[in-house]
Amino acid sequence: MYIWEKEANGNGLTKEEINNLLALSVKRKELHKVLIIPPDFTRFYSNAGYITNQYYHMLKERGCEVDILIAQGTHEPLTEELFRKMYGDIPYEVMIPHRWKEDTVRIGEIPADFVREITEGIWDEEENIPVEVNWRLMDPSYDLVISVGQVVPHEVIGMANHSKNIFVGIGGCEMINKSHMIGAVFGMERIMGKDHSPVRKIFDYALEHFLRDIPLIFVMTITTAPHDQIVTHAVMIGDERKALEDAITQAQRYNLDFVDRPIKKCVVYMNPEEFQSTWVANKSIYRTRMAMADGGELVVLASGVKKFGENPEQDTIIRKYGYAGRLEILKLFQEQKDLRENMGTAAHLIHGSSDGRFSVTYAVENISEEEIQKVHFNSASYQDMVKKYNPDKLHYGWNKLPDGEEIFYIPNPALGLWADKNRFK
Repeated sequence: MYIWEKEANGNGLTKEEINNLLALSVKRKELHKVLIIPPDFTRFYSNAGYITNQYYHMLKERGCEVDILIAQGTHEPLTEELFRKMYGDIPYEVMIPHRWKEDTVRIGEIPADFVREITEGIWDEEENIPVEVNWRLMDPSYDLVISVGQVVPHEVIGMANHSKNIFVGIGGCEMINKSHMIGAVFGMERIMGKDHSPVRKIFDYALEHFLRDIPLIFVMTITTAPHDQIVTHAVMIGDERKALEDAITQAQRYNLDFVDRPIKKCVVYMNPEEFQSTWVANKSIYRTRMAMADGGELVVLASGVKKFGENPEQDTIIRKYGYAGRLEILKLFQEQKDLRENMGTAAHLIHGSSDGRFSVTYAVENISEEEIQKVHFNSASYQDMVKKYNPDKLHYGWNKLPDGEEIFYIPNPALGLWADKNRFK
């Protein structure tokens, strides 16, 4: 076992401190060919871009061949513009997009009995869950595989990263779809911000049983982004679960925000470069739902949103059924073939609904208000909303507006989890 950790004093880790830690993690290894697996642009604020860049140059200087496989899951491949913004001067042609339907191999199965047990019988399928990963992970020519990413509250697994970066980021259809549906059925509010969720246990099982011989280390960051600037509070690097557990402890410290009373009006800002679909921008709903008051309103300032799904198939299903609520989607899931064949999308529809407890208003520019309303959200003009709720004039947390209205403002809800301290158990 080996773990290298560094926690910040004051205003976050310096680049020098991060670089020293990265160098230490590869110092004693004889390396000829390395695979780095970092996230896509939806994790821009993870600081994985900088870390990947440093590893790339550090290893190239040692004469290593370096490949970069993007853990994009079902998301669209990175454009060259976004790749350069996140990863700096790494050549774009080095990037390998993960194709979740074409590039995977099956390496094992999660027993149905095990899944039934860890979900308390809620998931009662007879079939085992196939474990699929990008074939490059199993390529024996790699001396080292470096998984880079951020530990942060997550609606499917509890805390993102570690094995999720593998089994979802570069995973296949069955694992992605079923893991997301299991999380949705089990209940996201039982999972978010915590470690030992059913989905985490599934990924832990797969890691232990099927990737034991892969030379894999995890590089995990804990970050925030005050004033839109990345602050890295800690980096944990290791090949054992303790590195994840230490990272979760720090993420719970920096990325869990408790409010002293339920929020009646919450306004969130979604960076247009990072959030271009409700598939991703619905993090605004996932991460605030435990803080929202019954009958409250969540206003999502999302000028970049121009579609619903990250691919045409997802988009079609979302437009067809909309974010209709957990019970309705579960009912439709039993009746409709397209939902059963796209469990990940069905799970997304559950995650993206407030279940009628509070309203969600999307303020957009690049998709019609009518289209927004058809998927069961309220709609508003982005320009009208930013006149009233100007992100440049709001500060994080409670704000009192000139007309007397009180709102809670969050500039990037993807970086945390907000909860009424009386709801988070």
